[in-house]
Parts: sequence; C-alpha cells; structure tokens
Amino acid sequence: MNRHYYISDTLDELELLERELETSGIPTEQIHVLSEQDAELERHRVHGVPSVMKTDVFNLGWRGALVGLALAVLVLLVAWWAGWTATRAGWAPFVFLALVLFGFSVWESGFFGFQRRNQHFQALQKTLEEGRHVLFVDVEPEQEVPLRVVMARHAGLREAGTGPALPHWLSAGQQRLNRLRKMI
Repeated sequence: MNRHYYISDTLDELELLERELETSGIPTEQIHVLSEQDAELERHRVHGVPSVMKTDVFNLGWRGALVGLALAVLVLLVAWWAGWTATRAGWAPFVFLALVLFGFSVWESGFFGFQRRNQHFQALQKTLEEGRHVLFVDVEPEQEVPLRVVMARHAGLREAGTGPALPHWLSAGQQRLNRLRKMI
C-alpha cells in the first residue's frame, strides 16, 4: 500500500472529497484527515486521525521493546553464566527481573513517544500550524487510478508527497471490525 498526502485550506472540501473517495471504492478506514483544529473536525463528517496516532508512541514503544528484550536476554545469560540459577532461588528472580526490565523499557519509551509527534507527520508540522489540514489516503495499487481521478476534480488541493502506508492486514482488520460494529 502507498500513502498519498494532500494539503487543503478548508475542511468543507475535504468532507466532500472523502465522500467522493468512498463512492469510488476507497474505504473510509483508508482515508484520514490530520488537523490541529479538533473542534472544527468535530463539525465535519471526516475521518480524523485518533489522538494516539498523532504521537510517536507505537514507534518508540517498538524500539523500547527491542531494548527491553536485549536487556532481558542479557540478565538471563549473565545469571546462567555466573551460575546463580543453580542456587536455591533458581531461575525465578532472574526471570522476574528480565520481565520487569522488558516492561519498564516498553513503558518508558512509550511515555516518551506520547510527547513526540508521529515521525510520519513531523514534516507537515509547519503546514498544520498555519491552520491548514492534511488529507492522507492509503491505497492499494489497484486503487491508484480512482484516487487520481477523484483528486483531479479538486484543484484546491496541493499534493504533499507519498510515504509508507499501514500494512494491508491492519487496514483490512479495521474494515472488518467496523463492519462487525455496524451489524451489532
């Protein structure tokens, strides 16, 4: 999947554009509007970016998990190599320490991630501070043509580039979850 970014001055245009994209076969879960004006977003029928996705919590949390895993393995290897696991205490305190180090690393790096803007949106920070809005659309290769056709009808949009999109399995999972919610 590819992600296409577009900049707009008005949410009215993005609301119309989102409906057109949905009509052309691009699911709502693949369309997002990023804006600093949360109150304005609430007044329009657009699929806004959830607050947690505006932060870098997942990226830094993943890095923290890798660091925590390395620390946990190191603790277990040192305990085994030093022969401490052969005592009456056995493996239990070292496994517990390894789990604590892993959990702390994930928690602490996620905490720092909540304080940083998502790395994919950092280049758009100035645009957002100027009061503009960013539309981004994740598309499969077969959805590229319908996207171009719809975008060609909106001269007020400026293309802001492309980037990596959500994995296909995650986007498909969101679509299935939303269909299930509608049925219930």
